[in-house]
Amino acid sequence: MKSIASPLFAALTATALLFAAPAHAAEKTYQVATDAAYAPFESLNEKQQAVGFDIDVLSAVAAKAGFKVKFINTPWEGIFATLSTGDRDVVASAVTITPERKQTMDFSDPYFEAKQLIAIGPNSKIAKFADLKGKKIGVQTGTTGDEIVQKLVGKTNPDIRRFESTPLALKELLNGGVDAVVADNGVVVNFIANNKNDKLKVVDDTSFAKEYYGFAVKKGNKEMLAKINKGLATIKADGTYDKIYKKYFGK
Repeated sequence: MKSIASPLFAALTATALLFAAPAHAAEKTYQVATDAAYAPFESLNEKQQAVGFDIDVLSAVAAKAGFKVKFINTPWEGIFATLSTGDRDVVASAVTITPERKQTMDFSDPYFEAKQLIAIGPNSKIAKFADLKGKKIGVQTGTTGDEIVQKLVGKTNPDIRRFESTPLALKELLNGGVDAVVADNGVVVNFIANNKNDKLKVVDDTSFAKEYYGFAVKKGNKEMLAKINKGLATIKADGTYDKIYKKYFGK
């Protein structure tokens, strides 16, 4: 009996274990909106894939927290509406955390410190933020740069020239269509570094407050926030974040 039963028993045991073993659920893939026209934070490479600091940070966060992300190029104007409609799970697009935005969406812990800079031409006499009064000012629609310029000169002032992206506003500065551009420091510095022959200058006004970027999710989505914050804490603790930061900002 032993010689007959043992193989049968072994087969039955193996089958039982197969069905009893817990099935590992596949990692969920979350849809991430990013306005890929904001180098070095997000832009498109030659294969039309989203690349940049934000992309690398959130990808590392996802890897540590056990989920996957798919980045979808999404125009800035209307990008936050994709959260409420459920078309996107996360917005990763150099989004400054503000009290106004926190009323309609939730944010992860901060992952980048930024501030506004004023970009001007090589012969400009603009020396401080107040000097922008009476000047043509380029901004990206709906950004914090747009908001602070509105406070200086008025929301409907025709001197505010709004663009779909900060690089477009900066190109208009090169073309002489505006006198200055107000935008986040990382994008301004990156653009100037890649257009050295145009000799643009920056004005760092001391009145500009520090800003912090966060990943945005639908209001009340605590589960998604917890996953992102867990991964973010991990990459900050193990040195991954520092490596990514050095890759894009060199320090």
